Parts: sequence; structure tokens; C-alpha cells
Amino acid sequence: MNPAQGWPFWLRLISAALLGAVAAFGLAPFGIWPATMIALVLLSPLFLTTETRVKAAWLGWAFATGYFAHALSWIVEPFLVDVQRHGWMAPFALTFMAGGLALFWALAFWLVWRPDSDGVSQAVFLAISISLLEFARGYVLTGFPWAGLAQVWVNTQVAQLLSLFGPYGLGAVTLLATLPLGAALSRRDGYVVPIVLTVGTACFAMIYAVSRPAVTDTDNVVRLIQPNAPQHQKWDPDYAPLFFARQLEFSAAAPRPDLIVWPETSVPAWLGSAQPYLTAIADAAQGTSVFLGIQRGDGPRIYNSMIYLDEDGRQQGLYDKHHLAPFGEYVPFGEILAQFGIYGMAATTGNGFSAGPGAALMDAGKLGKALPLICYEAVFTQDVLSAPGRADFLLQITNDAWFGTRSGPYQHLAQAQMRAIEQGLPMMRSANTGVSAMIDPLGRVTEALPLGQAGFVDSTLPKALAPTVYARLGDAPVFVALLAFFALLWRNAREQQ
Repeated sequence: MNPAQGWPFWLRLISAALLGAVAAFGLAPFGIWPATMIALVLLSPLFLTTETRVKAAWLGWAFATGYFAHALSWIVEPFLVDVQRHGWMAPFALTFMAGGLALFWALAFWLVWRPDSDGVSQAVFLAISISLLEFARGYVLTGFPWAGLAQVWVNTQVAQLLSLFGPYGLGAVTLLATLPLGAALSRRDGYVVPIVLTVGTACFAMIYAVSRPAVTDTDNVVRLIQPNAPQHQKWDPDYAPLFFARQLEFSAAAPRPDLIVWPETSVPAWLGSAQPYLTAIADAAQGTSVFLGIQRGDGPRIYNSMIYLDEDGRQQGLYDKHHLAPFGEYVPFGEILAQFGIYGMAATTGNGFSAGPGAALMDAGKLGKALPLICYEAVFTQDVLSAPGRADFLLQITNDAWFGTRSGPYQHLAQAQMRAIEQGLPMMRSANTGVSAMIDPLGRVTEALPLGQAGFVDSTLPKALAPTVYARLGDAPVFVALLAFFALLWRNAREQQ
């Protein structure tokens, strides 16, 4: 008998929310993936007790709200950088973010609820429904896939499945390995198939991880610069020159690397008037090429950009960030909302940045081709998949001072590790306040600077692996398979009714 069967609905709602909060302990910086697995297993019995479709939706919403409220608790940090301008929004940010994202899960529960259905098959149906709605969460309204279930596997062998299935596919595998098991345990019947599915998945993941090719290094050394400029001081005229000088000092230090990477918006000037700064950078680099983040204007538009300076200090490449953070880098209907005191936080002028044309490759001299990602773009696997060709390495510059010092920067790093595994490419990551890191094609951090520390790290660039299955095929096979299974289960459910 299902132990939650006799509970009042309000108690089941609270239990679901608490389970969701527990599930978030699987994410960085905790990495307690068993907490996520247990929470998902226990979610099934609660779902199977719901008496109506509406109650099922409320239960899914409660679980997901608890999950996202814990996972995204860092979201209030950006609003506290400029308290006078944005502080009033902080109390609403987490509430609306968690509750809004939870609507995708509520819809998933609502779609699959059926009266008197078989518990295990219903749990399978639910797992597929959530997986499809997680796809939607990554795309709708520019998307926000942060805190996807696949992220709990970072730094474990299971994460290597990302190279086969991608983040949405691994999230689906996670749900299929837990929800049916929970349903079987609650009904005390039909254990065999769920247990075989769960154990079989774990065994396959272990065998596949061991079979991944070994990673070797190139002869190129990359220097990652981390000035550690607090966001409230970053653009202060009294402090900005000090942070710039700090980066020059780090760039000039011996021995000489083959490439230097400065973080996002690391030059305190607009590109059109930054030549004295670029000359100083080239002098400090002493014949080493440099990637750096800088803002630029083009008429009424402003861009969050990355440029490449070659060994002679000449600008040879430009990339404009194209996937912007809503309400951070731009505000939808900005001119209207500005009348109510709502502005983009990251832009230093106007209502926000403009989006660049899209993903691009940048020439990095003898190191090959780089796929540039500025901050938030590394969260989106589709931004990497849409690149016009195969890069030799991924390059992320970011300013995680916006994310505070709690979970945000570590979760951002974890998603960079995921992109490396998915593509079989190394990732070099320069972050203003950390964590700056070199990540190999298996998602392992080989060198890093801790959060909140100024300095630099020299790291050998790992060689790229052959394109992974996921790099070649993308999300389409997983999405089509999930959609086909969903349609089949939907038809069977209708026939049974």
C-alpha cells in the first residue's frame, strides 16, 4: 500500500516541496547526487495518490518550486549589487523564477494524470512528459535550462553519457531510472523491470565511462587571468584602473604562455576608444596573443563582445554575444518598463545590450579555432551545437561576480564542464572573480583558481577528442524518441479509458 495514500493533500504538497528542495542538493557546490535520486524515487508515490488532474499539477508545481527555489537561491545576488536601483526587485526575483519554472513540471504532471492507471507505466509516462517539458524550458522565451537534472552527474562517471545523449537525454535517463522504481516500491509490485532499468543504466554508464578515450595534451600553454574585481567596484573610477593594472601585471609575468585570456568586460573602456588600453595589453603580453572581453558601441546599439589580439597586438577577431540574459543584459519592452524603474543590470548605459548575429568561430593562431562563449551562453547546449563548424576548443569568458559567492559560480562552472563532455572539446574559462579553469574533453578540471582569489593560472591545453555522438547528432534523436514514446503512451491511455 502507498504510505502517502491517507495523507491530506496539503501535507502531500508540503512533502513534495521539501523533496524538491532535497533534490537540489545534487547540484554544485554540494554534488550529493543520491539526494536527488532518493527525492525522485519518493516523488512517484505522492504523484500516484493524486485524485484529480488539477491536484497532480499542483503536486508537480510544489516539487519543482522547492527544487528551483533551492537550486537558484543565488538569483537574488545580482539585484543586490546596485541596491538603490535594483534592490526592490530582489524579494520577487526568486519567487517568480522558481514558481515560473515550476509551471513546466506542473504541465507535465497535468498531461499524464490518469485515474486508476498502472503505477509503473504511469511513472514512465510522467518521466517522459517531464523530459519533454524540460526541452521546452531550455527554449521557451529564449530558454533557461539552468539546474537541469543532468547537472547532478557532473564530476561522476555517469556524466560521460552526455557525449551520447546530451543534457536533456541524460535528464530523461535520470527520471526513467527513478520514477518507475518509486512507483513499484510504493505498490510493492512489479519490481523487476524498474530495478533492471535502474541497475542496467548504472552499469552501462560505468562501462561507457571506462571506455572513453584517453586525453592527451598539446604543447600550448594558456594563461587564464582572474582579477577578482567585486561587481560594486568594477566600474568605480577609483578602482577600475587598479583592476586593469592587476591584469597587466598578471599578463606580463614569466614564463611566457602561448595564449592569454582575460575575462568578460575586462577593459574599462569602449572598444572604439580603447586603443591606449589595447596597446598596454599588447605591451604586457610581450608577443603573446590575447582574448579579452570588452564592450563596444555601434550607433545606438551596444554589445558585450570578445576580441582577439594577435602576437603583434593587432585586433584580428571580434565576437558579439548573441544569447543575452533577460532582465540582466536586456529588458524585454525596455523603453516601456524603464518608465517603471526596471532596467537591465549588466549594461552600463541605456536599457541593455543588443544581440550579436549568432554563434561563430574565432581564429586563435597556432592554437586553432575557438568557439567563443560569453558568460550565460555556456548554459545553452544549443548555442554550442549551432556553431558553423568544429572548433579546436571552447572558450568562455565570464563575470561571475554577478552570481555572488554561494552556489551560482559553481553551478555555472559545472555547466561549462558539461559542454566540454558533450562536444569532446577542452574548455578554457576565464572568470573575473572565479572559478577560472581549464577543463579537459572529459569534463575534468585540470587547473583552476578558487573563487574570490586574484591571480592567474598557466595550464596546458588538452587535445580535442573526435566529435562525440551528441556533437554529430545533437538533440534531435532524443527529442524524437521521447515524443514518439509519449504519443504511444498517450494513445494507450486513451484506449484504456
